Amino acid sequence: MHKICLAIILAVIFMDCREVTKVKNEKKLQIPVVIIKKSNTLFASKKVAEIQAVKNVEIRSRIRGFLESILVDEGKEVKKGQPLFKLSSPEYTADFTKAEAALVRAKAEEVASNLEVERVKILTSKNVVAESELVLAESKALVAKATVSEANASLKNAGAFLSYTTLAAPFDGVINRIPLKIGSLINEGDLLTSISDISSIYAYFHMPEAEYLKYLVARKNGDSLLYNRKVNLELADGSLYKYDGIVETVASEIDGKTGAIAFRAKFLNPEKLLKHGASGTVSLQTNIENAIMIPQRSVMEIQDKNYVFIVDSLNTIKMRNVGLGTRIGLNYLVISGLSVNEKIVLEGVQVLREGNSIIPIEKPF
Repeated sequence: MHKICLAIILAVIFMDCREVTKVKNEKKLQIPVVIIKKSNTLFASKKVAEIQAVKNVEIRSRIRGFLESILVDEGKEVKKGQPLFKLSSPEYTADFTKAEAALVRAKAEEVASNLEVERVKILTSKNVVAESELVLAESKALVAKATVSEANASLKNAGAFLSYTTLAAPFDGVINRIPLKIGSLINEGDLLTSISDISSIYAYFHMPEAEYLKYLVARKNGDSLLYNRKVNLELADGSLYKYDGIVETVASEIDGKTGAIAFRAKFLNPEKLLKHGASGTVSLQTNIENAIMIPQRSVMEIQDKNYVFIVDSLNTIKMRNVGLGTRIGLNYLVISGLSVNEKIVLEGVQVLREGNSIIPIEKPF
């Protein structure tokens, strides 16, 4: 009888233990986890860029006069040396004509003085006149020669001012807005238009000093790998420009006010799509090898620090502080705090507490 009672008691205890174990197992959550691995990834850093033509020059008048004719229209392509504007300034034509006449007169006087020298030489050799007469004639010839040089200089100067009445394109390019109309009085230095060479364009952008130093870690042949690096350009409407650019140069100093350094990338622009003064976003891509990446949703931010839940060999979770770098897509680049093959909670971190036991479900990411 006692044996029967003991057996019944043990059976009850065994059933209770099974029920307790079952309840405990039922309280464990099935949580997605990921195993930390290293991989190669592509990091794209986007920077706002200012687009400028490789050449952009203002066309200004060098003389005073009236705008006689406009020989080109706004937005038109022009060739180097092509006339753009014609100014009416009769005084410069008159000055040029006067200078031409002065040169003719000076040359005639030079010829006459040279003949006089030859004549006096003959007379001096025959003792008809004194030697002083020859010296005087030669001096007059030198004065005449100097007068010719002066007249030549005056003619060139008058010709230069006369040439300023026609304004020509300094290089191949596109004409911008023309604010003045025919008949307008033009003063010296007045802006008539500007011309841009947009066969290629420059994209200027800035990079923080800390990020710039990361790019300088790798070097080749003494030159930073930043040079000749391909970059992409995103236009103002969000579309991607079809041609890749090349980083050509980096400024020699860091801006003390912003803590950033300026870069210049060059893009081909054969279709003239990009205009001087436009804006865009430059994407500078870099390959990162053997990087540790974790999903953004696995990270908790507490008092400006980042934490993840580590899953140990007993499937118990513990919080760990991690150092994070740049966010790439939906993932973070890990700088410190995690090692390869460690297991972290992928999602559901809001409902977990340190010390919880979980049923881990491995997931890729």
